[in-house]
Amino acid sequence: MIDRNTMVRFKALFETERDRLLFSKKVVNESYYLQQDDLMDEADTTSSELEASMQMRLRSREMLLLKKIDEALERISEGSFGACESCEEDIGLKRLEARPTATMCVHCKEQDERREHLHIDGWQPKSLGRRLRLA
Repeated sequence: MIDRNTMVRFKALFETERDRLLFSKKVVNESYYLQQDDLMDEADTTSSELEASMQMRLRSREMLLLKKIDEALERISEGSFGACESCEEDIGLKRLEARPTATMCVHCKEQDERREHLHIDGWQPKSLGRRLRLA
């Protein structure tokens, strides 16, 4: 099990990263918008749309990370941080240091990834059961 000092260290790490993500979201929301001068011709419009698309993808990834951070902070407050959600064994400090939001030990994660690779494209429908999706 993870000792109290290590738990405090991870909590501080998550809170710092959470604050950084929330601040960057605020800065982007306040400063990012298309100006009419940016849309002079078709190439400028395409470039602006591409930049907007990239910003949206970045925001989406950051929101996913923010969700994982919030879940990790919840696990810390519940006392379950560092335990594998699958087998309930310790995840291991080295794995948590490499991937602080990890919810599975290396063994269970490897098994999970092997199951994903059983499908042609790694895609498994969540709402339709375990049907194989052909490319």
